[in-house]
Amino acid sequence: VLEGYVDPRERRREGPFGDHTGYYSLVRDYPVFHLTAVTRRARPIYPTTIVGRPPQEDYWLGKATERLFLPVIRLLLPEVVDMNMPAEGIFHNLVIVSIKKRYPGHARKVMTALWGMGLMMLAKTIVVVSERVNVHDLSEVAWRATGNIDPRRDLMIVEGPMDDLDHAALRHRYGGKLGVDATEKSALDDVAQPWPDEIVMTVEMREQVTRRWKEYGL
Repeated sequence: VLEGYVDPRERRREGPFGDHTGYYSLVRDYPVFHLTAVTRRARPIYPTTIVGRPPQEDYWLGKATERLFLPVIRLLLPEVVDMNMPAEGIFHNLVIVSIKKRYPGHARKVMTALWGMGLMMLAKTIVVVSERVNVHDLSEVAWRATGNIDPRRDLMIVEGPMDDLDHAALRHRYGGKLGVDATEKSALDDVAQPWPDEIVMTVEMREQVTRRWKEYGL
């Protein structure tokens, strides 16, 4: 147990530190904690974690938090099916969400709602896909996102609060955000051309190939 005090008027230079972003944090002024007492066990255990370019130990803490908060998000946004904040996105830099899309603009509604939920305001990029997409399969997400978007129609750029450690932001703690509507489009979305069917192998074809596999000599 650490005891002490913080003077809200006092700041000192801190950094650079190797952080969970995979980069060294920038040197900035931060509050100062004055330590006055330490209380500990006779044989204390010091819990710590190593941070750095992901995935490191702290990634699994973030993943657990994602799983814990998903049911809470569903209470407010029942159309949300699943969510993934992959290691490559440093938690908040990339949020992939699958939804039960029911009307035009539904993906944008979900993006803006998520940006309005507590620390989800720090999410830099939100990609919304349809309900049947496995958000944990980054290859599938990339395929659908690149195939289902028209940049002029499906990208939304806004500005808002950013993470304290985001070195690429417009300025400290404030910058741009990207929303990507990677859902399939239909006549309800007023698209200019018909949306094609996805190639699907039928159960019968799969069973036939399996049954005759030896005949193919492959």
